[in-house]
Amino acid sequence: MPRAMRDRVRASAALLMILTGSIPALAQARRGAPVRVASIYIAPDSTSVKLGQIERGREVIVLETSRDWLKVEANLTEERTLTGWILQKEIVDTTTPNGDRILFGEAVDSEEQASERQGRRGAVQDAIHLYYEVYDLFPNSPLAGEGLYRSADIRWQIDKADVMSRPSAHEKEAYLRQGMNEDSMRLVMKKFPGTKWADLAAFHLIENKLCGDWEAASKCPLKEAEMYEKYAEEHPHSPTLAEALYNAAWRLAALIEIYKTENQPKKSDQSKAKALALAQKVSSQFPQSDWGARAELLLYLIAQGVPTYGSAEP
Repeated sequence: MPRAMRDRVRASAALLMILTGSIPALAQARRGAPVRVASIYIAPDSTSVKLGQIERGREVIVLETSRDWLKVEANLTEERTLTGWILQKEIVDTTTPNGDRILFGEAVDSEEQASERQGRRGAVQDAIHLYYEVYDLFPNSPLAGEGLYRSADIRWQIDKADVMSRPSAHEKEAYLRQGMNEDSMRLVMKKFPGTKWADLAAFHLIENKLCGDWEAASKCPLKEAEMYEKYAEEHPHSPTLAEALYNAAWRLAALIEIYKTENQPKKSDQSKAKALALAQKVSSQFPQSDWGARAELLLYLIAQGVPTYGSAEP
């Protein structure tokens, strides 16, 4: 059963129990997630039949308790749930002291494992789920926004690798290719507006609007420069402000030569002046950053008349 449908069925069942007095309120449901692979048994006894295993970060809903055991409904995958008994010590739930930090710590460790060549199999999916559970189980935690963003960011990078491996990635117009799924990033922006996590999420969304291949025409770099400038105006405190300004400056620098090939010398000069101004802004405001250093290089190349795009580029 798809997760969305399962959630609706669960919510309806919970509402029925509330109305009939079976449980006091849905808000009291105890939820959690394992930080290690946990075994699920048919009874609260490790010698009983083992029903399966639940991976790190997958949600469980506590239905019943018995000594050191919890009877749970566990989401093994998006489509499959399993009900059984699990040792309480294997679960971090909403009652666990510092539970948000524990889950976040395991998420960081899983992400590290995923980046290593011989890292743990499935670690990247573990990281996605663990980061998300930090937000989902502890929405008021100082780590909630970062957890939701980091979960979305990993999903985005996986999606991007797939999208960019397809032939359609080289299409000039962005609408001619399948873009990255934006749902997770938009959720970050909705739940944590005005934060750096929302700024970072909005920056990612620009990637879905970029051209695959400029085809040596001015339309794409001009449109992209405008998008990055607009982002910088709307997100003046973003951690990616320097990058956005540099991206705009680099595209304007590319337009210097592109406009010459289109016999538009006036626009070429205008692009040069604007590229210099933006690059200087990055260099002066972010002198210790990589983007500041790259802006210095761009300033030098433009001043020396060295093309930064096209066949004349060194």
